[in-house]
Amino acid sequence: MAVPKQRHTKSRRNKRRMHIFIEPPTLTTCPRCGKFVLPHTICWNCGYYKGREVVNILEKLEKKERKKREKEIKETEQKKRKEKSLTLEELSKK
Repeated sequence: MAVPKQRHTKSRRNKRRMHIFIEPPTLTTCPRCGKFVLPHTICWNCGYYKGREVVNILEKLEKKERKKREKEIKETEQKKRKEKSLTLEELSKK
């Protein structure tokens, strides 16, 4: 049976383990609501995937939560519209 002749130091052990670590997940932004989402998955906030609704999120919520979520979605859509509809003068100011 193989037995090491000498003890390996902590630095030598740690050099070997240098590449063993947990990588942070790669996140993308949802094109509809702007929240961070894992790639190739349904958005947990709005229920859309690739531009179409897959899960109706608002259906499962209570009345109070539903109104709050609808308000958030409308605000994000309005922000996107404002950003897209800039005139030449507004663009030159930026």
